[in-house]
Amino acid sequence: MERKFIDSIILNENIDRDSYLYHLPIVKYLMKNKSLSLKNDVTFLVGENGTGKSTLLEAIAIAYGFNAEGGTKNFNFSTNSTHSELYNSLTISKSKFAKDGFFLRAESFYNVATNIDELDKELPLLQSYGGISLHKQSHGESFLALIQNRFLGNGIYILDEPEAALSPLRILTLIAEIDRLVKNNSQFIIATHSPILMTFPNACIYQFTENQVETVSYEQTEHYQLTKRYLENPEQMLKYLLED
Repeated sequence: MERKFIDSIILNENIDRDSYLYHLPIVKYLMKNKSLSLKNDVTFLVGENGTGKSTLLEAIAIAYGFNAEGGTKNFNFSTNSTHSELYNSLTISKSKFAKDGFFLRAESFYNVATNIDELDKELPLLQSYGGISLHKQSHGESFLALIQNRFLGNGIYILDEPEAALSPLRILTLIAEIDRLVKNNSQFIIATHSPILMTFPNACIYQFTENQVETVSYEQTEHYQLTKRYLENPEQMLKYLLED
């Protein structure tokens, strides 16, 4: 298998027991196994809220050299420093140089779009993002405009819940865009809750639970199983959820 831009992440020092990071499943996994392999073109991090997916994704992005709030390696703005210190304890195993890259996180995308507008006043930057301010498009349109225009291939793309602003149809468009970029020698690491996005072929899925981190098939994910049960019998599920 061809080596990736990021082959694995390695925990290079122990985490303080008094830190909240120590109790995250991914940190416990790394303390036990020392590394997490990223051997596929697309790796999904999935699981319930609070299990450490976004914390790990953020730490990988920062350790690789991206701005904590998102963007390319050239972005250096900061509006609210809330990232964890996990990146200080990680070593990124790299085997080749990526010509392109982007860290996209849904929660701070507004700040990235604002910074792009500000930079465009000095340099013609907007053309690389579709020629229209990302603020002048819907949230979903701006996400796709970024991916379709700015993601050039031969790159590493780290995405935190990219489905947040997308309709189911647009998530299918995102799958097609990821495929286009993978065929152009790109690697993706994605934290997601979307059972549609997780269907991307030949992806590695790491499922985070309160007790462990493990590789699973698509059908083994809690997201797939719960969505399937609900759609097969929504009346029964609602009766259970809403009964007095």
